[in-house]
Amino acid sequence: MTTTPNPTLIYPPNPSIRFTKSQLYICPKPFRSSSSSRPGSFGIKCSNPVNDNNGSASSEARNNGGGLKNLLSGIVDERVDELLNREENRVLLDGLDKATQRVEMAKRELAQIEQQEIENKKMKEYINQLEIRAAEIEECQKELLEARALVEEAERSLEDEIEDKKSMMTETEREEMYKNKERFESVKAASISAVVGTLAGLPISLTQAANTSQLILPSVITLISCALFGVTFRYAVRRDLDNFQLKTGTSAAFGFVKGLATLGGGPPMELEIGSVSSHAFTGAVYISENLLIFLFAAVGLDFCMKLGVLSPFPIETDVSTTKMD
Repeated sequence: MTTTPNPTLIYPPNPSIRFTKSQLYICPKPFRSSSSSRPGSFGIKCSNPVNDNNGSASSEARNNGGGLKNLLSGIVDERVDELLNREENRVLLDGLDKATQRVEMAKRELAQIEQQEIENKKMKEYINQLEIRAAEIEECQKELLEARALVEEAERSLEDEIEDKKSMMTETEREEMYKNKERFESVKAASISAVVGTLAGLPISLTQAANTSQLILPSVITLISCALFGVTFRYAVRRDLDNFQLKTGTSAAFGFVKGLATLGGGPPMELEIGSVSSHAFTGAVYISENLLIFLFAAVGLDFCMKLGVLSPFPIETDVSTTKMD
């Protein structure tokens, strides 16, 4: 069955559409096989009967136009669904979906790459700042090294000047300087020994004195004797600070001498057993008291020498060996 196109279906340039009463015949042609990508065609046949009433014809044309529009839209929808349900079109749609997904993934990767580029720029700026700081630190270190070199050079020049001054000094001036140092150390030894010995003998003097006036003379005697002991101890022990016998022997000698001198200042001894025993006991007490005082003074001197507060005799070993030579 053949279809002939109706001239009323061709739309004029004017957007207004006019229809007459017509009859619509749809004669579908058989579609081609699914292997062909071209869709099938269909035909529409319309008849135009004669109508004497113009008003009724126009209203019917409008009704027929709305029905034709709905029919065409339904046919188009069916054709679209049929086209979408075909296998080759499904493959194309799947490819389109995959391509869309790939585009989205590419967009995300592009965003990540842009973020990485921003981070790389920030990192480069930070590295540049670090390099600038490192250059500044290196310059500061160079300046410090130069300043240290200048200080060392000044110290060397000062030492050279001191050595030159020492070399320019005569032998007499050196000896005089050495003697002054030794005198000063001897004064320090006498002061330390006098203070320690007087404090150690103060309790003994308090037990023997009835009032303050009786305490003055024994304290002064102890102070003077301990000062002499300090000077003698320094010259006797010298640099042999680990010689215990020498240190105790010096203290014992001063203790015996002062104790016997105190005993000799008392009443004379008579040739009787009671007087001899009394003097012997009193002498032992005096010797013990003075031995204790000088031992305390010796301990104080030894402690100060080991701490470096007091220098042993001689102060400079090279001076002593030179003088001995």
